[in-house]
Amino acid sequence: MTPNLLKITPELTASVASKTAAAQTLLREIANNWSPAAFANSLGAEDMVLTDLIVKARLPIEIFSLDTGRLPLETYDLMAAVQQHYQLKLKVYFPQAEEVESFVRNHGINAFYESVTLRKACCYARKVEPLRRALASKRAWITGMRAEQAATRGNLALREYDEGNGLEKFNPLADWSEKEVWTYIKQHAVPYNALHDKFYPSIGCAPCSRAISPGEDIRSGRWWWESPESKECGLHVKATS
Repeated sequence: MTPNLLKITPELTASVASKTAAAQTLLREIANNWSPAAFANSLGAEDMVLTDLIVKARLPIEIFSLDTGRLPLETYDLMAAVQQHYQLKLKVYFPQAEEVESFVRNHGINAFYESVTLRKACCYARKVEPLRRALASKRAWITGMRAEQAATRGNLALREYDEGNGLEKFNPLADWSEKEVWTYIKQHAVPYNALHDKFYPSIGCAPCSRAISPGEDIRSGRWWWESPESKECGLHVKATS
């Protein structure tokens, strides 16, 4: 879904207004009570909503992105557009070169297609390790995750403790629908990734993202060769004892 395909109804307008107010309240509470806090902006549609809310309210929340080294061109274009549109110096974290070199040398450049284990190892080097560095000195981590995005996120809460990174994790859009996200984007003229107009609802690394067909689950374009239960990169997996 994109703004071009969305029909905004009075019901949508009302629900977005209510949920926007709730998200604004939560973000202010995080800024006031959980400083230093950071928002991990993956440059997806949901993350653009949060970027708009944080920047317009001038909240003291750091906004950063992870550059895995294999992002689509359209994502880099959006990264540049975000910095220009919001006059924002986006902080970008990169993988450790040694980690990526070791993975590619030992397994191959596209080994993530071969098994879930190798795919998660690639995600660890390119995303999880950089995220840990980004969150090392923070008390709170804000994400754009929504409960309806995937089978792995059905019980997503607005607030939870992230054991892996040892901080509070907030998901201000946990109860938002896809239509509500795009309604906000359309109403506020928020910049978004051009791949959404090509039926990419979920965008990560270029080799691991594809367009979907009508009726497919919105996460079916990510790691499409895997079962739905394994479709997380390791950033949002809860620690188990």
